[in-house]
Amino acid sequence: MMFAERTLDFDRDGQGWPNREASRFVEAAGIRWHVQDIPGKGSGEPSLPVMLLIHGTGAATHSWRGLVPLLRDRFRLVAMDLPGHGFTQRPPTELYTMPGMARGVSAVLAKLDVKPVLAVGHSAGAAVALRMALDGLIAPRGVVSLAGALRPYGGDAARWLSPVAKLLFLNPFTPRLFAWRAGDPDSVARLIRNTGSTIDPAGVGNYRTLVNNPDHVAAALGMMANWDLQPLARDLPKLAVPLLLIAGRNDRTVKAEDNFVTRDLVPGARVEVLPNLGHLAHEEAPEVVAGLILRFAEETGVPETATTG
Repeated sequence: MMFAERTLDFDRDGQGWPNREASRFVEAAGIRWHVQDIPGKGSGEPSLPVMLLIHGTGAATHSWRGLVPLLRDRFRLVAMDLPGHGFTQRPPTELYTMPGMARGVSAVLAKLDVKPVLAVGHSAGAAVALRMALDGLIAPRGVVSLAGALRPYGGDAARWLSPVAKLLFLNPFTPRLFAWRAGDPDSVARLIRNTGSTIDPAGVGNYRTLVNNPDHVAAALGMMANWDLQPLARDLPKLAVPLLLIAGRNDRTVKAEDNFVTRDLVPGARVEVLPNLGHLAHEEAPEVVAGLILRFAEETGVPETATTG
């Protein structure tokens, strides 16, 4: 039985990675992070305001490839691979928890000396962005949730999912087995279709690079094993900035209806449901999603240039 090498190497595995020219590596919170700092087409003096992009479980910076060219006229874009994901170093267990991950991303921002005016998160990344805003780690004008995984699992899943994920995470053989299975050329495409989305072949190839690596798989399992959404659900009514919830009607991972439950918890929150799109709507139809984000930026009074102080 053949297994992938344990660690992704950017020089080897990152050839052709989307927005590779903006990639750098930053030491923060005790680990080495892969960060993409995209200055924007019209950057210079005065500088553009910063938008923070946080991907979801099992993804990496490649997931923003369609949005980047549509947003960089207005924003400096900062994205990173979350702990253990993509080309970021595998972390201690603390960084797999939601508060730990929020503090880790905050440490990266401090290292870069940037203060986002908007935070955009996909799936679990939306939960991280909201945790950061609630904890005062960022002070954005607003938060955009793309297919946000913000609600605790209900019913029987709440009783068995996390314990099972913990068992899988603690078994050192499991990530290697998952990665080996991902070597099947059709398995990654099937996995993506099961989210309700259809994306381009290049995107499928990026995901194949990731899930064929045991460290990346272990990071996704580590998040599931250590994730607790109950405190976030409890604290959401305290959110003091506007929240835009973007949902795909065909999303098989996070039901579109869940976004309305979240909306009712957060004063002033708004839901936009996109027909015929799934969990990866921002990769399927980046023009549509970028339009909603830019309109939200205008509604929340994001300045054309960065402010100081």
